[in-house]
Amino acid sequence: MSVNDSIAALAGFVDRSGFLVGADIESREPGLYVDEFLADAVLRPTSTDEVAAILRHCNEHGLAVIPHGGMTGLVRGTQTGRGNVVLSLERMNAIERIDPVSRTAHVQAGVILQKLQEKVAEHDMDFPLDLGARGSCQVGGNASTNAGGLRVVRYGMMRELVLGLEAVLADGTVVSSMNEMMKNNTGYDLKQLFIGSEGTLGIITRLVLRLYEAPKSRNTALAALSSFDQVTGLLKHVDRNLAGQMSSFEVMWDSWYSFITEELGNRPLDAGYPYYAIFESLGGDQVRDQQQFEAMLESAVEEGLVDDAVVATSEKDARRLWEVRENVDPVLSRSSFTYDVSLPIRHMDDYVKHVEQDMKKRLPGSRPMCLGHLADGNLHFLVLYDPDAAGGDDAAHAVSDAVVYEPLAPLKGSVSAEHGIGLEKKPHLHISRNAAELEVMRGLKALLDPRGTLNPGKIF
Repeated sequence: MSVNDSIAALAGFVDRSGFLVGADIESREPGLYVDEFLADAVLRPTSTDEVAAILRHCNEHGLAVIPHGGMTGLVRGTQTGRGNVVLSLERMNAIERIDPVSRTAHVQAGVILQKLQEKVAEHDMDFPLDLGARGSCQVGGNASTNAGGLRVVRYGMMRELVLGLEAVLADGTVVSSMNEMMKNNTGYDLKQLFIGSEGTLGIITRLVLRLYEAPKSRNTALAALSSFDQVTGLLKHVDRNLAGQMSSFEVMWDSWYSFITEELGNRPLDAGYPYYAIFESLGGDQVRDQQQFEAMLESAVEEGLVDDAVVATSEKDARRLWEVRENVDPVLSRSSFTYDVSLPIRHMDDYVKHVEQDMKKRLPGSRPMCLGHLADGNLHFLVLYDPDAAGGDDAAHAVSDAVVYEPLAPLKGSVSAEHGIGLEKKPHLHISRNAAELEVMRGLKALLDPRGTLNPGKIF
């Protein structure tokens, strides 16, 4: 069977609207930092059985399969090419069951994160994974990339929120491990093979997710600080005095704060301080928790940990504060590079100063800016640049990558804290993974996908 015939035969595994070719796929979203959607066909299954049949056929006939979710990734992990078959989970979007007693949700992989959050809220429950792309990202993609977001310090990464899952291997074998229990110590935890593997080991089709009781209180503040010692001191102070209620602790360097507040016309505190911290608590009693939060902040001021601060007095106020941290559109709409790294907190300030100085020196006309999930050891660099001054996009990219990644090696840092590897970070993976680790990773790929059917070329 020819390649064209093999692709045409895929139409028999889904209904008419589930098989797209030609003009029907030209307008589809190619993904961030990808110029063009290239694929010979898009398959949109509605069940695990259909996914299994599609993969079995593709594996037998040598067709590469690229899984697509909400297309919000930043590392070109979903980039396609000619001869590829795209497997989109967009129609596998059922919320199958919410169990407030066991505090679990059974969902298909294509469910939009925000829709899940809203549905769970109807049961007075909370699914705590939260990130800027909540309105378009899919929970299957969240698991495949081990998404992090804004509440990791309290609830952990996606890896901690998945109790069980169902995945389809390259040969069509269905591995169903829809475990509902927090404790299940019966040998290898197979779900962890697929979480964070970026669709290279199997296609996640269904998940059992861990839910929490919905919080009854929310308190948010933004603080300005003059030293990094204040930043780390404030982190310890907030966590200690809120007795486990701290859900977020985000830090913005002035390089980011001054830029974004000017762009948005939203400046809750004066610019010019070296650091800004936004932190939040979630609890069970608004009156009591607000008193505790305000007392915590007052004592922080008294101890010299905070120079200036503003407290949100309404949900609208809280959204206004968080906009300064979350809205990256003014960067993504320009010539820019984005980075997602992690390193020990004790090294962060020196690292950021080095990167900012070196970037301005080696990439003329650039504007590096830093913010991140400090409590999680995770920083994001956003770099505006002038392609003409830098000798073109490719030259600028190479210099920018070197400036950000190379200093991480002696610090035992990671080139990716939460965004994954994809194609974007392949050349830099060795900074964070040694030869033995990479060999084990390649061995797992060879075992589960010996023909290289699933998302080939990604990660390593």
